[in-house]
Amino acid sequence: MNYTILVHPAEEGGYWTEVPGLPGCYSQGETVEQAIEYTRDAIELMLECLREDGVEAKGDDGLLIVSVNVVA
Repeated sequence: MNYTILVHPAEEGGYWTEVPGLPGCYSQGETVEQAIEYTRDAIELMLECLREDGVEAKGDDGLLIVSVNVVA
């Protein structure tokens, strides 16, 4: 399954991530690469927990990430 990871710069340094296809799945890291690696681990753990609870997880197929330009 594929999941989109949104990577945000953290105010205190480093990065934090969220996974829109798995609400509540977050992680963080000192570098973008580390944050992505830790997020992959978090996704795998969340999927394992969902399976144990009998919940079917779906990928985020169909998720659109769009950027719009606005004049402020």
